[in-house]
Amino acid sequence: MSFVKAKKYLQQYGLEDKIMEFDVSSATVEEAANAINCKKEEIVKTLSFIVGDKPILIAVAGDSKIDNRKFKEEFHTKAKMIPFENVEELTGHAVGGVCPFGINENVDVYLDNSLKRFKIIYPACGNSNSAVKLTLDELEKTSNYKKWIDVCKETQ
Repeated sequence: MSFVKAKKYLQQYGLEDKIMEFDVSSATVEEAANAINCKKEEIVKTLSFIVGDKPILIAVAGDSKIDNRKFKEEFHTKAKMIPFENVEELTGHAVGGVCPFGINENVDVYLDNSLKRFKIIYPACGNSNSAVKLTLDELEKTSNYKKWIDVCKETQ
């Protein structure tokens, strides 16, 4: 159902032809990069956190990790990921398919600066065997993001 919801959401932007479905899992960065045949860093990890009592999503580059100090500076609280068993209920998508498309209404989306290195990126599309090929502009237009943030460690 999440895939259908994400696909329908992207259709309103005319991007349904950029959606890819795979016969193999794309649930992890490595699996997604293999399925798409791209670099791991070009995969968009959409991480789910609780800030206060509100779920948020942060889209980051596939090779990035959250910097706890930067996260605390941005959100004034420690980074607390949503427990695995609550991700789908709170965001609208299950782990492995979390993306900023077709999500629950109360979820804020942030884009991390780690994505700005790329012209083309590949977020999931609602389930663990899908992705969508987007430009940064397309991600901005479709994600309803609140703002760009800097909460990841520097990559080598």
